[in-house]
Amino acid sequence: MPTSFTVVPVDDGRKSAQEDTDENNILKEEDEEAVGDGNPRESSLFLNNTDDEKGNLYDGKNMALFEEEMDSNPMVSSLLNKLANYTNLTQGVREHEEADEDEGAKKKTVKSPQMGTFIGVYLPCLQNILGVILFLRMTWIVGTAGILESFIIVSMCCSCTMLTAISMSAIATNGVVPAGGSYYMISRSLGPEFGGAVGLCFYLGTTFAGAMYILGTIEILLTYILPSAAIFKTEDKELQAEAMLNNMRVYGTCCLTLMSLVVFVGVKYVNKLALVFLACVVLSILAIYAGVIKTIFEPPVFPVCLLGNRTLQNHDFDKCLKTDIINNVTVTTKLWSLFCKGPELNASCNEYFTLNNVTEIPGIPGLTSGVISENMWSSYGPAGMLVEKPIEAETASDTSQDIYMPYVVNDITTFFTLLVGIYFPSVTGIMAGSNRSGDLRDAQRSIPIGTILAIVTTTIIYLSCVVLFGACIEGVVLRDKFGDSVKGNLVIGTLSWPSPWVIVIGSFFSCCGAGLQSLTGAPRLLQAIARDGIVPFLEVFGHGKANGEPTWALLLTGLICESGILIASLDAVAPILSMFFLMCYLFVNLACALQTLLRTPNWRPRFKYYHWALSFLGMSLCLALMFISSWYYALVAMLIAGCIYKYIEYRGAEKEWGDGIRGLSLNAARYALIRLEEAPPHTKNWRPQLLVLLNLDTELSVKHPRLLSFTTQLKAGKGLTIVGSVLEGTYLTKETEAKTAEQNIKSAMTAEKTKGFCHVVASSNLRDGISHLIQSAGLGGMKHNSVLMAWPASWKQSNDPQSWKSFIETIRETTAANQALLVAKNIDTFPQKERLTEGTIDVWWIVHDGGLLMLLPFLLRQHKVWRKCKMRIFTVAQMDDNSIQMKKDLQMFLYHLRLNAEVEVVEMHESDISAFTYEKTLVMEQRSQMLKQMQLSRTEREREAQLIHDRNTASHSALNDKADATPERVHMTWTKEKYFTERNRNREAIANMAVRDLFNMKPKQSNVRCMHTAVKLNEVVVCKSQDAHLVLLNMPGPPKNREGDENYMEFLEVMMEGLNRVLLVRGGGQEVITIYS
Repeated sequence: MPTSFTVVPVDDGRKSAQEDTDENNILKEEDEEAVGDGNPRESSLFLNNTDDEKGNLYDGKNMALFEEEMDSNPMVSSLLNKLANYTNLTQGVREHEEADEDEGAKKKTVKSPQMGTFIGVYLPCLQNILGVILFLRMTWIVGTAGILESFIIVSMCCSCTMLTAISMSAIATNGVVPAGGSYYMISRSLGPEFGGAVGLCFYLGTTFAGAMYILGTIEILLTYILPSAAIFKTEDKELQAEAMLNNMRVYGTCCLTLMSLVVFVGVKYVNKLALVFLACVVLSILAIYAGVIKTIFEPPVFPVCLLGNRTLQNHDFDKCLKTDIINNVTVTTKLWSLFCKGPELNASCNEYFTLNNVTEIPGIPGLTSGVISENMWSSYGPAGMLVEKPIEAETASDTSQDIYMPYVVNDITTFFTLLVGIYFPSVTGIMAGSNRSGDLRDAQRSIPIGTILAIVTTTIIYLSCVVLFGACIEGVVLRDKFGDSVKGNLVIGTLSWPSPWVIVIGSFFSCCGAGLQSLTGAPRLLQAIARDGIVPFLEVFGHGKANGEPTWALLLTGLICESGILIASLDAVAPILSMFFLMCYLFVNLACALQTLLRTPNWRPRFKYYHWALSFLGMSLCLALMFISSWYYALVAMLIAGCIYKYIEYRGAEKEWGDGIRGLSLNAARYALIRLEEAPPHTKNWRPQLLVLLNLDTELSVKHPRLLSFTTQLKAGKGLTIVGSVLEGTYLTKETEAKTAEQNIKSAMTAEKTKGFCHVVASSNLRDGISHLIQSAGLGGMKHNSVLMAWPASWKQSNDPQSWKSFIETIRETTAANQALLVAKNIDTFPQKERLTEGTIDVWWIVHDGGLLMLLPFLLRQHKVWRKCKMRIFTVAQMDDNSIQMKKDLQMFLYHLRLNAEVEVVEMHESDISAFTYEKTLVMEQRSQMLKQMQLSRTEREREAQLIHDRNTASHSALNDKADATPERVHMTWTKEKYFTERNRNREAIANMAVRDLFNMKPKQSNVRCMHTAVKLNEVVVCKSQDAHLVLLNMPGPPKNREGDENYMEFLEVMMEGLNRVLLVRGGGQEVITIYS
């Protein structure tokens, strides 16, 4: 239908509408603060909807000609504005900064993030990847390992990060990644245990990275900028290295304190300097490439002085000459005085100095000099090895004084794996983009593109630097770690243009910036882990200042960073942080591989260029690099991660994040169940898989909790345990009670440390419910093969015969299902946690039903409660049996079973049935007959009442039908009093007859024989095992004729009379123990 619209001007209402909007925003922010729990929130689906802002974008008419291009190409002013606002900090840091600025003032409306790929991901990754190792150690790695092996090192490390970046891109594009970065991705993909372990490893790696950057800063300061600022100085060459380490410790601690104060006071200062630090990195790289190009035309002049083939430290002399001619007079130089005992020409000099000449070679021969062929191969060696050029030289017989001479030597022992560990930190930093996911306009697009482009860029830079350094710089200079041969200049600085100071100053500020960013990011990562609540002892670090600044986390970070600074060696700290970063990358690859292989429905990454094989390759490469770098550091890192994992699993808060490990568990369980279904378990693998039938009281609490204790002792945490119970009624009416009962049973299982599953069934009656549990409990191949229940101790006192009838039917059903049955008498007296110091477990082996009687004591003695109890086995010999031979055979059988037990054969001779047995049988049958009479009387009374009701109803109906008719004859009717008098007279006659029958009855011969067996067996068992901690007895089967069920209960009662703890055992019809291995 047509709709008409009316446009109404509302100019006067703008102000009020704006005020309402502001008030709503303020209220919204206050609500978010009130419900804040410290966990990262997922953004709205329409967070990036900025259509309202586009209306004002082109209000100006000056640039109307470029209107269409502005959607894809920003204006120069906009680009410069973004560069001015560039920051390498995460969203949480910027929020804290804004909170500092706005404290006490009205809060601003939170704007949607506006960073793109270049500013938000590419540049931060570039800045984090290119750092201290490139400037301070890259030339030394190339000179020591050679171009080929350096190329391999760089390729391995960059391949590792590239594969990790592919996996990370898949995870980051699988839904919205809130601010939290790598920790959020790993924890939500692999679960709280792995997330906490890897998150803490990543935190430790970031913290040690801060220590490494601070040590790099101090090394640049004391070695290349202000060598005179050293506090500890010595002329003794042997102590110079130790003095330098002490200087690093003092200055490093001061630098750490200063940086921590800057971070504590306000991260906005770090934020403002981010562009300066980035500019330092970019300018330094450009200066290196410019210097390489310049060497083609005009190599820089950095001469290197060689004595024979040995490189000299060019600090204390200005001319590379032994003697010099001044005014036609030959005089000795400063170099002469370093090797001779005086300035005289005839002074005693070092033998090697006398035999070899001094030569001067260019330190930077240039790109076209052909020096690349000399630098192609490695030159590893021990600490103290002289840095020599591969040319011919005279050798001296006495080399003991070489350590005191001004030669360039190796400060540490070098080998391939060491260089891998030192170099790897130079490729870390690929998480910078994902850590800033909350700041990005489109994180799912920017993170993969920006990260992969940054890795490609840095890989090209590193590989080209390996080749260019080897092609431009003399080998002895490359192997000179601290530039002693080029007058103490930074080696990479000698190559740069226009001046070495460009690299020195640039690398100094770059290291400062990287250290500040590590000290800024690490505490917030620890705060995020603490606020997640998965590691209880870290909860204190989730608190901070009023604006959320992680004060306590910063303090802990500073202490850990100080431990790295006290190591004082950049080469020793680098492998440590390599371990933690490699472990983090390993689990990123594992997360992607698991999600891909499990094909979980929620795994739908927008980034499509991933594969589980690539993730596994990346994971394998990470693991290999860990052990290549340092196998003992790798083991320590894995041990730390393992301890954190187990701690979170044991004590941590339970979190359900839909992680991949849970999906892996489900798939593994499904696969295992299908495999178990293929064939029944072999005798060697048989163990009791228990269905424990519990009784509940009126409050739905467990009536016999020690039945669970006994289950724990019998299982020792192994195998399947299903704890079941039955509620009478329908599930619709008993739903609440069933859930309450299940919760109570689980609480009891936790208290008794019983590991298993709980199953509460609502059924119309107890008998059917137990039958359902026996038939349907378990799943597939993981079904119970044994049933454990308590002996119905009050079966005689109960007016309801269903209690013991249900018990006997349970025995019949377990037998029909080929399941073993364990019935515990006096279960409330069984030990719970107290250890039995001595005593015995007595087994009465009367019939062989699969060997379960032998196996149960062995399993019990594996638990600490029964461990010190001895096992005794009794068997019964008849008249025709050779008891001595039986004992020998039984001992041999136990020997083959590898069971330690005392053996005793008890002889039970045939004897006449005693009067006691006869009388006990008679009393049993009389009691049974009386109960039947009482039951019959109750049934008759119910039937008579129903009959009277039916007759009265029929008579009233007949009278109503014939109300108008004239009766043809008169009927005699019974009065109520007359009826009751006649009924009582008949009852008395019947009762008198029943009493006479009871006194005149004789017991059945079969019952007398069964009672005789029970009495005689009980006498023997009580005699031998009355003081035993536990007695295990064969349980005879119930009679086939159900009329004798009550007598069967009496036989069992007599058999166990006088014994404290009894376990009746009935086998399931299969062998459960074997003599074979």
